[in-house]
Parts: sequence; C-alpha cells; structure tokens
Amino acid sequence: MKNKLTYIIDDDKLTVKLMSILISKNKFCEEIQSFNNPQLAIDKLKQNYHNNEILPDAILLDLNMPVMDGWQFLDEFILLSLKKEISIFIMTSSIDPADIEMAKKYNVVKHYIMKPITAEKLNELCLLIGDIN
Repeated sequence: MKNKLTYIIDDDKLTVKLMSILISKNKFCEEIQSFNNPQLAIDKLKQNYHNNEILPDAILLDLNMPVMDGWQFLDEFILLSLKKEISIFIMTSSIDPADIEMAKKYNVVKHYIMKPITAEKLNELCLLIGDIN
C-alpha cells in the first residue's frame, strides 16, 4: 500500500462515514482525515507544507459544498506549490458534462469519479496511485 494518508473533503457527514468505512475495509490507506469544509483542508496543507511525511498521498474531493466549493479548493491548492505530488480525485454526484470537462483543465486532478463510491472504484484509484508514485 503506497497510500498512507487520504483526505476526504466532503460536507455530507453520511457520505464521509460511508467512504471511510469502505476505504478502511478495502485497505485503501492507513489513515483518513476528513474535512467538511475545504478551507480547513487548505489550512492543514499550509500548516504541513514543509513536511512531506504528514501530507496526504490522496485527496477525495467533492465539488458541491457551501462556503468553498471543490473548484475553489483546487484553485487554492494549486497556489500552495507543494513539493509532494498529491493525487486528487473528484468524487461527486455531478454528472454535468461541463464539470467533467472543467476537471480535465486541472493537472492535479487524476480522475473524476461518480458517487456512490464502490470497492471497485477504490481499487481503480489504488492502481492509479500506484502508477503515479
């Protein structure tokens, strides 16, 4: 397992709980940190930017959230200029083709995945992370 730490950024507590259970059951990563507000995740990344060991290997990002949405998170994330490559996966219920096209404009986004998250989708992400690292 090359994925030690994963951030889940989603404002829906039930989704976070279900994703956490599925991630743990499928040994997707060793540790999960969840954020219901993307700004809190940005703050944590800024706080730890100097130490790659405590930065996440992957971020599972929802798009539709209040206060700061997934697109705003991505814009802020790019400005961080982190030295560690972090795989960002958009995990959303949006089937809007415009969102799918928009995601392709962000080099940091490795994949666009439709909810609900399944074991098969997590296995696909594990392979993608393995190819990246």
